[in-house]
Amino acid sequence: MSLGPVRLVIDAVTLSPADRDLLREPGVGGVILFTRNYESVAQITDLVAEIRALRSPSLLVAVDHEGGRVQRFRSGFSAIPPMRQLGHVYDRDVALALQLAHQAGWLIGSELRAAGIDVCFAPCVDLDWGVSEIIGDRSFHAQPETVGELSAEFSRGLRSAGMVAVAKHFPGHGAVVADSHLQLPVDRRDYGALLDDMRPYDKLITNGLLAGVMLANVVYREMDRMPAGFSDYWIQRELRSRLGFGGAVFCDDLSMKAARDYGSMPERAQRALEAGCDMVLVCNDRTAAQEAVRALNKYSNPLSLVRLARLHGTGHPVREALLASDEWREATAALAGWSERPQLELDA
Repeated sequence: MSLGPVRLVIDAVTLSPADRDLLREPGVGGVILFTRNYESVAQITDLVAEIRALRSPSLLVAVDHEGGRVQRFRSGFSAIPPMRQLGHVYDRDVALALQLAHQAGWLIGSELRAAGIDVCFAPCVDLDWGVSEIIGDRSFHAQPETVGELSAEFSRGLRSAGMVAVAKHFPGHGAVVADSHLQLPVDRRDYGALLDDMRPYDKLITNGLLAGVMLANVVYREMDRMPAGFSDYWIQRELRSRLGFGGAVFCDDLSMKAARDYGSMPERAQRALEAGCDMVLVCNDRTAAQEAVRALNKYSNPLSLVRLARLHGTGHPVREALLASDEWREATAALAGWSERPQLELDA
């Protein structure tokens, strides 16, 4: 059975019989894990193994694990600082910041791969325009060149751990005040102003470091009246044609309030796929996710299947051996004391 176009969530730390039935539906292609799915390292490893054993090829198992506020698994995993701190280091010592970015990516990727997880939705390459609380310290920096360099090294670290990079939120979420979890943000800047936001993507794509991109649930009014995840302008014209991106494209969570005015959940999912997304996310509405899966059980896009297959993680380090390795000890020592206490949990 091939991977379907819907990525969804489960509600607990173990799979229920209903979860197993739903995940076996042809319309399902993956699972995204949240803090509510985490109890311990052993538990999450067993949960991921059970999810992967349900299908062949296995479902893609993903998590948002950027560090700082957006780190779903805490106890038993290394604390990763918010990426803004890397930007502060970069302003003082470029070489050190790039080294730390690589180590942060490697550490995130290695610990997640040891649990069997395929994809971390990172790096966040939104520019820090100083207005978006939902992005805020998740951003590396305000300067696109700096974001490009740090995210490239972070992505190399992920890749060296057996995990590919999935950058977000294209074309850029950092210049709007509204939180797309709660309302539809509208970016009123013209195309020329948005070019800076897209420069980090250009660098990652040019250097072959990007396997996936997540679109923003934001309307860029001067170019298109549709949110980017429903927009063939942003997906086909900008991302695919101008930037030459050939990897997997994800819309952001279709259960966010920013997407709710665009039809039923099956209609939203269909809009996103028709615009050029390879997989849609439905994160916090189980009934709506089931509706989307049923509507898309017969959907198939051979090119999307190829793109999604490239996201499976490679290598599966034994956790005990990883924690005993010199590389792990060096990375954790380098990051020690560099983490801020989380101010906000983004697990809506």
